[in-house]
Amino acid sequence: MDISQSFYQLTPEVVLSGVESSGYLTTGEYVQLNSYENRVFDIFLEKTSKDFETLRGRIIAKFYRPNRWTEKALLEEHFFEQELAAQGQPIISPIELSHGKTLGVENHLFFSLFPKCFGRMPQELNLEELKSVGRLLARMHNCGEQKDFEHRAWLTPEEFGWPALDYIEPFAAPEVWTRYEEAATHILHWLEEHLNENEFIRVHGDCHKGNLLQADNKDGSKEFFFVDFDDTVMGPVAQDFWMLFSGDRNTSQQEIDSILDGYEELRAFPDGQLRLFEGLRGLRIIHYAGWIARRWEDPIFPHIFPQYRDYTYWAEEVEALEKIAWSL
Repeated sequence: MDISQSFYQLTPEVVLSGVESSGYLTTGEYVQLNSYENRVFDIFLEKTSKDFETLRGRIIAKFYRPNRWTEKALLEEHFFEQELAAQGQPIISPIELSHGKTLGVENHLFFSLFPKCFGRMPQELNLEELKSVGRLLARMHNCGEQKDFEHRAWLTPEEFGWPALDYIEPFAAPEVWTRYEEAATHILHWLEEHLNENEFIRVHGDCHKGNLLQADNKDGSKEFFFVDFDDTVMGPVAQDFWMLFSGDRNTSQQEIDSILDGYEELRAFPDGQLRLFEGLRGLRIIHYAGWIARRWEDPIFPHIFPQYRDYTYWAEEVEALEKIAWSL
């Protein structure tokens, strides 16, 4: 069977076999979590399993989509998470498996195991909480700048923008494709001019509120931590900021000021990177649409994104891109 088909048809037997080959005893009960790119499972452990108490009876298994990241790139992600944890930062880092690595193989698919994290996604962040998130980002970036990735992507139009357009064109509504391509081209050329790759460091890459969790400490204080470093790349620090803000211009400025107040307690925010926010937003819109096109052969994608082939979807995408493009 083709390795992609093995991924699309991933069975409970394969998932549980991977976990148990790593030395854990499972009850056979599991819940598949919401993840489109990979396949992620919350698995229940037997009370006699190793580390049952430490893991509180649960373990997370992540099976990686084949042909996306290489083994070395996946291990770089894991090492970054381990670095953050070693520096005392709140992070859910992968578990070292019995062979001494954090990456296992089951049925030709790479997988990793993580402790189950118990936290909740904050619906709204007040200004003081955003200041705390700013400090958290600064600590992450202080670690991120200590070395470069060698095997992961760089957040550039060359890697994240231009190739996406080739995938998008066959799917886009022909009535608006010329406008879409014109706006996207303007954004990508603008980023080529304004991104300074000498300022790139290791960043989270997908730093939105869905990947920010909040936990309550015993003393009543709140602690924030980031999860899901699957998209970690070399990029500008601005990439880890703009997705955390609301869309309201007046509110966003207050939010920006608060998060920067916390951030700059621990490190300086690079001059000129605030202006990158809208360009990076445009790049994400383009890359996201290309991501859906690249994944269309995955049977779940046509069901999750049924509107992707509709004129209305592309008309809204064009309006969003044009709003960004002509504001730069």
